[in-house]
This record gives sequence, structure tokens and C-alpha cells, in this order.
Amino acid sequence: MTPAALPLVDHRIYTISLRQMPQFLEVFHRLAMPVLLQTLGHPLGFYTSVVGPQNQFVHLWAYEDLADYERRSRARDAHPDFPAYLAASGHLITAQETRLIRSVPLKAVPA
Repeated sequence: MTPAALPLVDHRIYTISLRQMPQFLEVFHRLAMPVLLQTLGHPLGFYTSVVGPQNQFVHLWAYEDLADYERRSRARDAHPDFPAYLAASGHLITAQETRLIRSVPLKAVPA
């Protein structure tokens, strides 16, 4: 199943300390991404805020269902390299939001 066809999306928003986004992104790329690719698979995408609340890093991951989300999340949390990321990033993150959202089968309206 392609990521776009997966009906459940983990929508995460991390608020990063002022002027610390470059450091956070480096830590995330170096320490979290290898673990996340092994345990969660490929993400739908990564984003930073431009308008609205600032210093936010958003990442989206697709899942087949809640059981798939729980299974892969447990694998991430149990990965022996994940604590290094948590330790290196903890002081850079001021808030975290996690939403599980479902796709809605609406068809695009012609212009």
C-alpha cells in the first residue's frame, strides 16, 4: 500500500526553542532518522512553520490502522538507539503535539 493510500496519519508538531531549529534539525537527522526509517518506515513529509506559531517542526507518518501505529511506535520506542536521540533533543523541544487523523474519501471538485 502506498503512503498516500494509508488511512491513518500521525501528525506531530514539535515546538523548538527560540533560534534552536538548526541544531534540532541536525540532531533529528543524525540520531532520530535512522531509527525512524527502520521502525516507522518512510514519512509522508517534514515541514517547518512559516506563518502562524513559529519554531514548529511538523512530521507526518502514515499507517494502515491503529494496530499498525501501535506496533511501529513500540518498535521505535524499544530501539536501542532511540534514547540517544531523546537525550540529545530534550532540551531543544519546548512542546509536542501528536494527533492521529484519518483520511476522508472526498473527491476533488473541478474548477
